[in-house]
Amino acid sequence: MITLKSAREIEMMDESGELLADVHRHLRTFIKPGISSWDIEVFVKDFIEKNGGIAAQIGYEGYKYATCCSINDEICHGFPRKKPLKSGDLIKVDMCIDLKGAMSDSCWSYVVGESTPELDHLMEVTKKALYIGIEQAQVGNRIGDIGHAIQTYVEGENLSVVRDFVGHGIGPTIHESPSVPHYGEAGKGLRLKEGMVITIEPMVNTGTWRMKMDPNGWTAYTQDGGLSCQFEHTLAITKDGPKILTSQGEELTY
Repeated sequence: MITLKSAREIEMMDESGELLADVHRHLRTFIKPGISSWDIEVFVKDFIEKNGGIAAQIGYEGYKYATCCSINDEICHGFPRKKPLKSGDLIKVDMCIDLKGAMSDSCWSYVVGESTPELDHLMEVTKKALYIGIEQAQVGNRIGDIGHAIQTYVEGENLSVVRDFVGHGIGPTIHESPSVPHYGEAGKGLRLKEGMVITIEPMVNTGTWRMKMDPNGWTAYTQDGGLSCQFEHTLAITKDGPKILTSQGEELTY
């Protein structure tokens, strides 16, 4: 079932999203060579709780952590661990926050230490793909318009879009209808309505889009060992256009 949110509910989700965005702003300087993704997990959980929120991923379908920390060829749902990060690693930090009953969800990618031209290109394309998708999140457009715009751009940059994991509706629970693929046909799929709140979260790979699962039942890897990047925002569909609820301010440059 798709739930349409009231203006008050969207305002509350915006407050939740601002807290989540603030976590990511702090991670920009926190993440560096030598720390571990477990250090990130501890930092994020403490930050959320000190600011009155709940790390909503803990306990969701049996998941144990406040964050998903996926490194290099891990597409998503990587477990935090104590192995130190090294310069040149690409880490995706995904989290959900419940603030006074209002949900928000955002993943951001970070290069640890020194980058490379390959990483720079992957990061730039993935982030731009997110905003290209958001531009299509207009009242009256269809779900397929979002995916088609993202897929066309990404494949034009000789990268691939993951098919197995998609965006989704959110609030009052973490994952709700509708599903929001990052590939597809323009003009197809559910029509977007005012009051919908969804995530758009393209996962972009340097090689094949196909994935393989870890025996842990959660973590997905690229099938060919290529790098994978992800950026995600929670946004509301409004009559004035998409309203990004997890904005860090960076979209002003796109």
